[in-house]
Amino acid sequence: MEYKFLPTIHDPAALKSLSLEEISALAAEIRSFLCENVTKTGGHLASNLGVVELTIALHRVFDSPADHILFDVGHQSYVHKILTGRLADFATLRQPGGLSGFTKPSESPHDPFGAGHSSTSVSAALGFAKADRLEGSDKHTIAVLGDGAYTGGMVHEALNNCEKDLNLIIVLNENEMSISHNIGTFANQISKIRSSKSYFRTKQRITSAVRHIPLIGHMLFRRIVKAKKIVKNILYGSNCFEELGLYYLGPVDGHDYERLERVLTQAKRMGQATLVHIKTKKGKGYAPAESEPAKYHGIPPQGKSPAANFSAAFGEALVEMAKVHTDICAITAAMSDGTGLNRFRETFPSRFFDVGIAEPHAITFAAGLAANHFKPFVAIYSSFLQRAYDNVLHDAALQRLGLVLCIDRAGLSPADGPTHHGIYDVSLLNTVPEIEIYTPYTFEKLRVCLEQAYANGRLAAIRYPNGPNPAADMFTERGWLRYDFEGRQPKRIVITYGSIVREALAAKAESDFGIILLEKIKPYEAIAKEIETILPDDCQKIVFLEEGVYNGGAGMILKNTLHTKAPFEIVAIKDQFGEGHLGETLYETCGISKKQILEALK
Repeated sequence: MEYKFLPTIHDPAALKSLSLEEISALAAEIRSFLCENVTKTGGHLASNLGVVELTIALHRVFDSPADHILFDVGHQSYVHKILTGRLADFATLRQPGGLSGFTKPSESPHDPFGAGHSSTSVSAALGFAKADRLEGSDKHTIAVLGDGAYTGGMVHEALNNCEKDLNLIIVLNENEMSISHNIGTFANQISKIRSSKSYFRTKQRITSAVRHIPLIGHMLFRRIVKAKKIVKNILYGSNCFEELGLYYLGPVDGHDYERLERVLTQAKRMGQATLVHIKTKKGKGYAPAESEPAKYHGIPPQGKSPAANFSAAFGEALVEMAKVHTDICAITAAMSDGTGLNRFRETFPSRFFDVGIAEPHAITFAAGLAANHFKPFVAIYSSFLQRAYDNVLHDAALQRLGLVLCIDRAGLSPADGPTHHGIYDVSLLNTVPEIEIYTPYTFEKLRVCLEQAYANGRLAAIRYPNGPNPAADMFTERGWLRYDFEGRQPKRIVITYGSIVREALAAKAESDFGIILLEKIKPYEAIAKEIETILPDDCQKIVFLEEGVYNGGAGMILKNTLHTKAPFEIVAIKDQFGEGHLGETLYETCGISKKQILEALK
């Protein structure tokens, strides 16, 4: 497409002079640009195609960055990035050191709050709005909530904490989530009336007139409001948002630009906390994404087709186990596709549970199943498990319940960045008494770990990366270890676990040392004894390599557990979040690449 308007938008102020016809043309250009670029870089396509009109309207009605626009999760912020001066950087989207796939304050003043995990926007927006009120500011704060985020418990905690007299606007973008029952012809006509200028003018005049009636004005007004509410609930359906003190506008077609802008303008004028309910279509304007929005929610970069990975291997293995063991259940927090559980859901629908974006609930729900004689397997990304630490410790571990945490996406995440790095789970789980932690290297070992965790009946965690089945023929397998020095006695040893072993293998091409690969790390005492059985007697140096944080990691514990006189050095991620730099791998940025391995071995 020839881009006429898109190159002229360097900041949101440029939008305010455009006519409605020009806005329509700009929306078409943005959709074309997204399809052209995101299919190359990879990223969240369908959800961003669905919020084109909404994002344009937000920036036309409000004044960013003076007004605060917060996108929940942040993966629906691509259009926002385009309109706030980041168009030229789109070729670097989701590359280490490039444009983030989420909102990021260090990237632009138009990103007031960082995101990457779901359901945080309303809590943060409430903080912004209350801060503005304390300062006497009339700025507006807008939380854009959608694409499943409403299922997260934090949203409801924040809604319960809202106050009426705040310049807070919550845009609830319902894109096929079916959270609302009052959508239909009658409700749609009512919403049009309630969002019109004449409705608000009439309402204000009547309110003023009734309240000024001598003696009985205020009492009469309260009774009218109560009667109106009863009639509205009968004809229109009750509304939980208004029960919480929010003024409700909607539902509104999120692709009807003129009406959408009018409703947002009215919300801005309300002077009170308001919820604007819109309905959009994921993938809008791109036929393949419209017909299969889940498939185009997150797409790989051009030329990289999805291959068999640990998630799929986990899902297949669990299905086969569930055919034999009828007490096995599978639980996910709105990630059945990402965690490989789609086939389980289809094969055993009564034993599959998607609890929505509610990771703490997922763990405690699993604990309840386990306490009542079932064997729950909870599939959860490493970075999302962080949200449920208390539930693991208090509800599962303390009661010694035999649920299994299947921790997907373990390790660094080059595309999604710091919000999705799976580098904290080992340190977190190391503090949990009696938990077993498995770290399978191959698909085959993953199946063994799943079966072992089921048979043991104790709280267990199985962590695995987002990647294909690696070659393992260079290793000798022995119990929970693999090693590559059978028949010889290397004087230097690298001990590691997970897919970062490839950095050790790359370093080995330039130096001579042995590698011990762990496929279980906790209980550490037992693993240390296994290591000691193969550790060369005259070992002169041990380097522990870890794709995780240094503090509280496996290296620190093994250093104090392993009985050896050899100097022990740890190569792990020290005191940083893993921010990427263009031109570097994340291993290099985090100081855990082959360079640091070779330096530590000296």
